Amino acid sequence: MALALRAANESAAEVVSAGCAEQRNLSGEVGDYNISCQNVSVPRAARVREMDSFRILLYSLIFLLSVFGNLLIIVVLVLNKRMRTVTNSFLLSLAVSDLMMAVFCIPFTFIPNILEDFIFGGAMCKTVSYFMGISVSISTFSLVAIAIERYSAICNPLKSRAWQTRSHAYRVIAATWLVSLLLMVPYPVFSLLKSFPKANGTVTHTCRMDWPSGQAEQTWYVLLLFTLFFIPGVVMIVAYGLISRELFRGMQFELGQSRETTGQKNGVGRAAAGSSNDDDDGCYIQVAARAKAERARSNTSEAKLQAKKRVIRMLMVIVALFFVCWMPLYSANTWKAFDPKSAYAALSGAPISFIHLLSYTSACVNPIIYCFMNLRFRKALLSTFACCCRGRLCRWWCQRKEGGGEDGIGATSMATSMATSMSKFSYTTVSTAGTC
Repeated sequence: MALALRAANESAAEVVSAGCAEQRNLSGEVGDYNISCQNVSVPRAARVREMDSFRILLYSLIFLLSVFGNLLIIVVLVLNKRMRTVTNSFLLSLAVSDLMMAVFCIPFTFIPNILEDFIFGGAMCKTVSYFMGISVSISTFSLVAIAIERYSAICNPLKSRAWQTRSHAYRVIAATWLVSLLLMVPYPVFSLLKSFPKANGTVTHTCRMDWPSGQAEQTWYVLLLFTLFFIPGVVMIVAYGLISRELFRGMQFELGQSRETTGQKNGVGRAAAGSSNDDDDGCYIQVAARAKAERARSNTSEAKLQAKKRVIRMLMVIVALFFVCWMPLYSANTWKAFDPKSAYAALSGAPISFIHLLSYTSACVNPIIYCFMNLRFRKALLSTFACCCRGRLCRWWCQRKEGGGEDGIGATSMATSMATSMSKFSYTTVSTAGTC
């Protein structure tokens, strides 16, 4: 995942550098980022102003969706005791980290990009850089933890039940936060607020990493590339691939069972016809009732198959979005570490801004994928806010919820008790019924 923090905080320098390069009036050492130029193209400045309004709209939309979406998840998971499951514990940590990403990454990246000046001071430069790194790291580790937890619950249900507890989840979450806090220590250590002159004679500032050597910088960004992108991506692909294979096997198993049931039902139908032609001794009623039960069981099996297909598609979407959101940012970050001149020439200004925006989109996509597309979470969301108000509609909803609550609890406990005695293929149906 992450951190073109260097690129994010050097956006002002990039814009000026690109403008100077167009006029071939660039003077200064690119490696030291002491950039100055004599003039900037007026047509280019007009194009930048036109692009600014579009970027402001997109950044504002992503920021609002990320903040409100993750806040809703935090409120629902904290207030609803029934939602405090192992998976939801990781989702709560993911929501907190995504909220941190939205608060610390988006404004402090976009505002300096638009103003071409980091106006928040040296202390905020170190603080913001550190929290940027922490939020992205925790978000990545949370996604990996969710993938491993799902794999264990679905592919190894009996073994995982011994250790998949909330206390174990809390320990894993604490470990991810601690590792992230330690991993991102170089950001507050090496982040500095630097000044350089602009074409109009004023001085602008940029928050950037001041590494002791180029090799140290390259080592750092390669470490981030593997730790927060490549290895997590591989783990998610393997985990969700094995889950998809298990679900596919379960689908094949249930299709075979369905064919056998269909054959038996046809035999029952013929027997019923024969019975109706013989003496009417009540056997027809029993056979008809049995056939009706078989049809209901067949409909349930078909619903399970459709649910598994949706889960497989969802897993593919999760992996695809992870790479789509973060691959451009990590690629640009690594490129700048090894070849800054060509990277700045190609990515300065709007391109790097939209690459950042694409990575920040994950902060609003994660709540939609992991929670808002889940039926149980949507019901919990509605009940949480409906029961907080006192209107007639809210009272009606609460009464309806209380009336149907016992059935919901009974269905949940029944599914849980059945899971211990079901086969591996049948267990996947219960395990993948919802993530929240």
